[in-house]
Amino acid sequence: MITRLYGAHPLHLMLVLGCLAGAGYAALQVGVNPLWWLMLIWFSAAVLLHDLVLFPVYAASDRVLVGVLGRMVNYVRVPLMGCALTFALFFPGIVRQGDAVVLGNTGLDQEPYLARWLMLCAAMFAVSGVVLVLTGAARAIRSRRAARHPRRTAPAPDGARAG
Repeated sequence: MITRLYGAHPLHLMLVLGCLAGAGYAALQVGVNPLWWLMLIWFSAAVLLHDLVLFPVYAASDRVLVGVLGRMVNYVRVPLMGCALTFALFFPGIVRQGDAVVLGNTGLDQEPYLARWLMLCAAMFAVSGVVLVLTGAARAIRSRRAARHPRRTAPAPDGARAG
């Protein structure tokens, strides 16, 4: 009954309502803050920066990547997105912004962030390369098997032409 009225599985409705409740709670928490208008300006600027600058840049870059790599594009796209997202997440630590604050609060230095991020990126590309090689090997094995054992097609029914 709910599926017919709502148009999707009841679990989907529960998830949507949960997300709306979470968004409402976040809006209430922001609304209580006296600097809510600064958050609104920051959020609006982030949306505009993404939609008007960043999205066209990475969409065009992806089109170039697809044109150059063809079917292998996902073996570069996935680790590249992993590197970009971890860079965005750990940007202050990677560029050592706020080094004195971090050192004062934690007693730790931000020096290893860049090297660890580069090692993480290298590991993501290495795993992607291994998956590419294994996928290529599996595809080659399947094509050799298919060449040795071609599938037999069912005979055409009486009076019908195959083709």
